Amino acid sequence: MEPIEQRIEDELSGAGIPFEWMDCDPSLADTANFCAHYGIDPDDSANAILVVGKSEPPRHVLCVVLATARLDVNGAVRRRLGTRKASFAPPETTRELTGMEIGGVTPAGLPDGLPVWVDSAVTERTRVVIGGGTRSRKILVAPGELARLVRVEVVEGLAGPASTA
Repeated sequence: MEPIEQRIEDELSGAGIPFEWMDCDPSLADTANFCAHYGIDPDDSANAILVVGKSEPPRHVLCVVLATARLDVNGAVRRRLGTRKASFAPPETTRELTGMEIGGVTPAGLPDGLPVWVDSAVTERTRVVIGGGTRSRKILVAPGELARLVRVEVVEGLAGPASTA
């Protein structure tokens, strides 16, 4: 087990959150490929996305939304951050701040001080697959349980329907 995976397991277990590890071919870790290959309904998959609010100093938040939704970065997220602009953090910033690779980012095992906002639609699902810290693992969890993590806040309207265009 990778050190980041151990940190994630320790935090989830310490919070009393039941979960299941799922092994994943790293080349299939991106959501669409993962769901298609492993037979997971995209409605049962959630993405964790690091967002940076453009301010001095920059403000960061990890947002968790369903794979079938579109994170409202320049609306809901930007307003909640209290910044004039917000954008997806670059992969190198995500790696630096979370210790996780894109395709494996998850709301557990994060450094202190990094808030996590979970779109309320995520918590309405019975189960979701989220990143497992690396591209070779995913986590299956009842999403309502994620609110038990210290830094997690469930937010109404953080995301909307994904564009069909």
